[in-house]
Amino acid sequence: MTGRFRGTARRASRRVIGAALLLVAVFAGVSWAQTPAANSAIVNIDNFAFTPAVLVVHLGTTVTWTNRDDIPHTVTEKKLTFRSKAIDSGEQFSRTFDLPGEIEYFCSLHPHMTGKIVVEP
Repeated sequence: MTGRFRGTARRASRRVIGAALLLVAVFAGVSWAQTPAANSAIVNIDNFAFTPAVLVVHLGTTVTWTNRDDIPHTVTEKKLTFRSKAIDSGEQFSRTFDLPGEIEYFCSLHPHMTGKIVVEP
């Protein structure tokens, strides 16, 4: 094989390997981004509190609550329009907000834990 063709073969094999690694990462659920997408937001549950306690988002935003506590918690809307199952340590619950307004919520297992989502148009 001449030098010119060897270089072409190397570049082609690198592309194939790179594409294969990318596919493996995508199917394995690897996320390259360190921050959530623009239409998503995160609330952590830790030390018997929702953080942030008040979150302002735009219409269409998906909020994900992640339980970082050692015991289960729930995310229950004050008017009971939605409620998560008990979220164990390390588990998540997500909800997309499609209507503007203020949504107050609490943990039904620990009612002193409260939070609010403000959905802006």
